[in-house]
Amino acid sequence: MIAFTDIVGMDLAKQALMLLAVDPALGGVVIPSAVGSGKSTLARAFADILPEGTPFVELPLNVTEDRLIGGVDLEATLASGVRVVQHGVLTKAHGGVLYVDSLSLLDSSAVSHIMDAMSRGEVLVEREGLSEVHPAKFMLVGTYDPTDGEVRMGLLDRIGIIVPFTAQNDYRARKKIVSIVIGTRNSEDTEDELRMLRGLIGAAREQLRHVSITSEQVQALIQTALSLGVEGNRVDIFTVRAALASAALAQRTDVEEEDMKLAIKLILIPRATRMPEREAEADEMSPQEEPPPQEEPEAEDEEAPADTPDSDADADEEQKDTPDMIEELMMDAIETELPDNILNISLASKKKAKSGSRGEALNNRRGRFVRAQPGEMKSGKVALIPTLISAAPWQETRRRDKKMAGRPKTALIISKDDVKIKRFRDKSGTLFIFMVDASGSMALNRMRQAKGAVASLLQNAYVHRDQVSLISFRGKQAQVLLPPSQSVDRAKRELDVLPTGGGTPLASALYLGWETAKQARTKGISQIMFVLITDGRGNIGLQAAFDPDAAKPSKEDLEKEIEALSGSICADGIAAIVVDTQMNYLSRGEAPKLAQKLGGRYFYLPNAKAEQIVEAALSF
Repeated sequence: MIAFTDIVGMDLAKQALMLLAVDPALGGVVIPSAVGSGKSTLARAFADILPEGTPFVELPLNVTEDRLIGGVDLEATLASGVRVVQHGVLTKAHGGVLYVDSLSLLDSSAVSHIMDAMSRGEVLVEREGLSEVHPAKFMLVGTYDPTDGEVRMGLLDRIGIIVPFTAQNDYRARKKIVSIVIGTRNSEDTEDELRMLRGLIGAAREQLRHVSITSEQVQALIQTALSLGVEGNRVDIFTVRAALASAALAQRTDVEEEDMKLAIKLILIPRATRMPEREAEADEMSPQEEPPPQEEPEAEDEEAPADTPDSDADADEEQKDTPDMIEELMMDAIETELPDNILNISLASKKKAKSGSRGEALNNRRGRFVRAQPGEMKSGKVALIPTLISAAPWQETRRRDKKMAGRPKTALIISKDDVKIKRFRDKSGTLFIFMVDASGSMALNRMRQAKGAVASLLQNAYVHRDQVSLISFRGKQAQVLLPPSQSVDRAKRELDVLPTGGGTPLASALYLGWETAKQARTKGISQIMFVLITDGRGNIGLQAAFDPDAAKPSKEDLEKEIEALSGSICADGIAAIVVDTQMNYLSRGEAPKLAQKLGGRYFYLPNAKAEQIVEAALSF
């Protein structure tokens, strides 16, 4: 296995792990990085620099609840006749490290148990007649590829350090990595380096209790957090702890500016929600706005007590304290070698209120039970306890009712109004319905683009619970080539042979897409997006889909038909994008008008690649 000191090109991640080793109260380290960057190797090598005997437990993604938190070991209990308690993975990591690879793919129930353990420092086991509390105070180290999805914000809130996402290594670094992996290494030199690091971390842990930080430095860090739009008091504590740990690693007793910069880089910048703005200088105030000069106090008032208390003076001092040090510290930390779009790929919470965003949806069939609501028994699962509670106050009244006479006094009388139905919350994902214009000379090119986009979305469909459907329209009517699906193999089979040429039944495509969306919503999919790859020119009416001999409608009737369908689709809350594949000199502006009618967005991509279409769909 490659040692911690042999890993190339992840210096910031190494610093983060060393800070965690010095101060476990930082909670953990999360390393988002691309596939093949060495993040998992570095995380596993972290065990080499920890004090001897420190537990290092790796959590598998498919872990079951009993293996995670523990419970009764049935086999051992039956064999011995005495109840045997089995400790879970979280308890085994007590006093050490819990490592999770592909953290963003971890099941939500497992994430909830980890969050609870990190908050309490222990695990509550309530199952199979067992009620126990097991210690579970650990450091969490997680790695993941950002393209696989985001990590739950509640978990990130409990982890101090998030290493900013960085690009792949350059040529020289990659060459060095290859030479280390396939070359011969001196094991004695490697062990000496690891021994030195362990000694350094041990000395830093001893030094940590002697490191101090001034109130001005704490204020500067908090002001930086506010300027970057970082929320939560826990983050302020993590930032101060990181600065103290950095100073301890350097064997200093006082926190210096470089320690504060490292803390900002590892704690605040990955959580930033906005770029800080430089405030206008006070001396830029116009002459008209200058306050009038104050008159000097008279001599007899010199010995009089001041009207303003000392506390107010201190408050004014704090209010005007936006020193250059804070601004320079913040800007220096931000202007380091980080990606230009750091705030776009920030792990900070993004409020997604658009129709195409991924999320959760309420339904009556499956998921996590969240509440009970009035309803009919045939519409879902009955919430028994809420139903009984609703019926209980009316029992005496109902027994006195003549209509209820003759029933046993012990019988519970329940009416239709008492019935409560369970409501569940489940990950719904998004249904992407591709509607591809298969008419005209550009049909083959459009189909190739659509096939590539469908395949690309399906690659990660399982992660986000997304589904993809494909509708082709040509000739007299539209046709569903691929029903809503998550299967890559099925898509390949269905999309191998695609007919092209003929008229453009745009109205039929919109109607068929609308019907597909309605059916999907009955199955619990609430977020739906139309992706129309077309030039927007429809020349076949909707009636032709049902009657091949129907007369060809006028241009005005076609426009009214498309406008009515588009309005209904928009009113149903279905997001839409129109990808215009027509060359600019041939376009008459039909595609932008179609996007406007649908209330969606327009993209002009005459020579679009599949990746561009996917990016356009996911950006909405």
